Amino acid sequence: MTIAAMHIARTGLDAQDMKMRVISNNLANVNTTGFKRDRANFATLSYQTITANGSPSSAETKYAVGTNLGTGVRVQNTARIDTQGSLNTTGNSLDLGIDGDGFFQVQMPDGTTAYTRAGNFSRSAEGLLVTSEGYQVMPGITVPEGTTQITIGLDGTVSATVPGQTEATELGQIQTANFANAAGLQELGDNYLRETAASGAAIVGAPNADGRGSVRQGMLEASNVNTVEELVDMIETQRAYEIASKMIKATDEMLQYVNQQL
Repeated sequence: MTIAAMHIARTGLDAQDMKMRVISNNLANVNTTGFKRDRANFATLSYQTITANGSPSSAETKYAVGTNLGTGVRVQNTARIDTQGSLNTTGNSLDLGIDGDGFFQVQMPDGTTAYTRAGNFSRSAEGLLVTSEGYQVMPGITVPEGTTQITIGLDGTVSATVPGQTEATELGQIQTANFANAAGLQELGDNYLRETAASGAAIVGAPNADGRGSVRQGMLEASNVNTVEELVDMIETQRAYEIASKMIKATDEMLQYVNQQL
């Protein structure tokens, strides 16, 4: 008697453990601005062919169905689900949400560009529009000292009203980036994503045009995590883990019986 069933069950434990980690991360970020939930995708491991489909069963006949034994399961990948989160009103003029497709561009300390859906921006001591970590939003927007009101249009146009002027002054335009395969962006943490060969090059342009979402001032995009859905997935994962654990126990008892009887 082999112990193949025990090893197959072990792959199930490993896979369900990884899925539980994905679910835990989703639930941990239920209140993270602009967070997109992940989903664990599974794939079978290679099969052992005992009898090939269509192989000869006699001189004149062939097997209609062969015998193929699976060797377990693995997590194939984790896919980010980029569905729109709800837009919540904050009243802060520098809070921005994207209604539709697109990502804000941020210049990282090493000079590279990162992308984010989290638009909880602020103004630096130099008047630059920056993230909470102090990273500059690209293209750079400088707000004049003494500005009394900042207006950001659906197309990302930034205007400011300063004392002594009746007309608002246009400061620039926030541009957003789209990707041929946004799911291929690499997570960096802190709500930032990085371009990869899988995502394709960033297609940068004005919001509210060419398929890009509009910019909503005074709003932030909430996480798209559905707590109830994640809890149901957690229970399902826990049950699958328990079944794989019971399979290991059952296989061990069968091996113990054989050893005692023979």
